[in-house]
Amino acid sequence: MSAVIYEVNLQVRPDLAAAYLAWLHGHVAEILALPGFEAATIARDREATDDGWLQLCCHYRLRDADALETYLREHAPRLRADGITRFGDGFRARRRILDLLG
Repeated sequence: MSAVIYEVNLQVRPDLAAAYLAWLHGHVAEILALPGFEAATIARDREATDDGWLQLCCHYRLRDADALETYLREHAPRLRADGITRFGDGFRARRRILDLLG
């Protein structure tokens, strides 16, 4: 099995951007502590959305697809709920899974 990238693209309302970024660093650290996660990066898109929302992209590198499936089944619901509880509809998230080819 080969490593995978779990990508989370975020858009954050401007008035929540600072608080969201402060929370996001701890959130990513919590995810990195889970089995199978090897590395993570947080990047900011240089352009805001048309409505001024901050755009961020998180890449998580995982050991393999099994580790990702375990995360999605056992941890993701709780971790996603934390963000929703804190920020409600003040952010939007899109996710995708990428297989590393080499």
